[in-house]
Amino acid sequence: MMKQKFAAELLDNLNHNILPYWIDTMTDPRGGYYGRRDGHDRLDADAPKGAILNARILWSFSAAYLAMRNPAYLQAADRAYNYIVDHFVDHEYGGTFWSVNPDGTPADTKKQFYAIGFMIYGLSEYYRASGCREALRLALDLFDVIETHSLDTEKEGYIEATTRSWQPIADMRLSDRDANASKTMNTHLHIIEGYTNLLRTLRDLPEYDKECRRVDEATRRLLRLFLDRITNPVTHHLTLFFDDDWRKVDDAESYGHDIEASWLLLETAEVIADEALYAETLERTRHIALAGLQGRCADGSMVYERLADGRYLNNKDWWVQAENVIGQLYLWRYHGLDEWLPRAYQSWRYIADNIVDPEGEWYWARLADGSIDRADDKAGFWKCPYHNSRMTLEASRLLLS
Repeated sequence: MMKQKFAAELLDNLNHNILPYWIDTMTDPRGGYYGRRDGHDRLDADAPKGAILNARILWSFSAAYLAMRNPAYLQAADRAYNYIVDHFVDHEYGGTFWSVNPDGTPADTKKQFYAIGFMIYGLSEYYRASGCREALRLALDLFDVIETHSLDTEKEGYIEATTRSWQPIADMRLSDRDANASKTMNTHLHIIEGYTNLLRTLRDLPEYDKECRRVDEATRRLLRLFLDRITNPVTHHLTLFFDDDWRKVDDAESYGHDIEASWLLLETAEVIADEALYAETLERTRHIALAGLQGRCADGSMVYERLADGRYLNNKDWWVQAENVIGQLYLWRYHGLDEWLPRAYQSWRYIADNIVDPEGEWYWARLADGSIDRADDKAGFWKCPYHNSRMTLEASRLLLS
């Protein structure tokens, strides 16, 4: 009975809190979606529109349509897809821009491979929802872009970024809080996420057998990197930043990324469907999840990370709380650790009582003193309907299947 109640609460939040907010308050009559609403929920119609936000909107509404068959969700996905094709795709050099201006003209034209990975994720899900072959073709083109311009064929792994025309770039950072490292866990995680979804899609299309084999090979290679290089074999935390030669740049531990990776990597192994690789990944991801859960608090919430200097980021960011729920449910469902089911529900109740905004969507965070974080966006470049939508969809799938 608890599982049904848990799933019902999650889906109610998805359908009556998260997704309506994006349709009702973020739809831009000029096309696509607005770039930002601030922490007080005030619209900033002049904010740039980010590739991450738009790719994640595309994935979220496509995935929700597949699960719910609500035509409004497919219409929202159509809107995101059309805007991406018309404004984010670089028709001269290939790939996608990092951001565009409110009128759709290019703003920051660098090629950040993290963002291109998310485009593959969103486009492959949109194909699954809509049957649009042009979206699948674009996803495959972007796969080729990453394999051509980001893959380090000598030392393995994927570099972070280039200029618009694929030349080296000095500042590779995703954001000001990141180290300026040439290879990062985060970019590898979201490239493998996109590749996994593309592989899942191609498996059902025998006419794409050649492309499927290429994506399968690249996805396996990425999973091995996580198992052999990115995961610390002693602590089981993920190392966050590396130089070209895979030397560690700092010693921070990100509990949010650990718990997110613990289930995404197992999902990848499940899609690859190699029995030995799956068994190895199952064992390793259990350790990664338990390492991440060192950041779980007694009330079910999770702190963000421990910095290299030993200080903790004690804010309760929305995305960390969402990934916390899925990671615990994977421990229950895939690893046979029954105690994590009620703990996952406790973590969801923390979200429902502290992170969900009754007016729609979720707050960015609760600060260390328990107050609402109003300094960060309610919706914006990084605040998207992705972690929370995905949590409600994936968690409810686990609970009801």
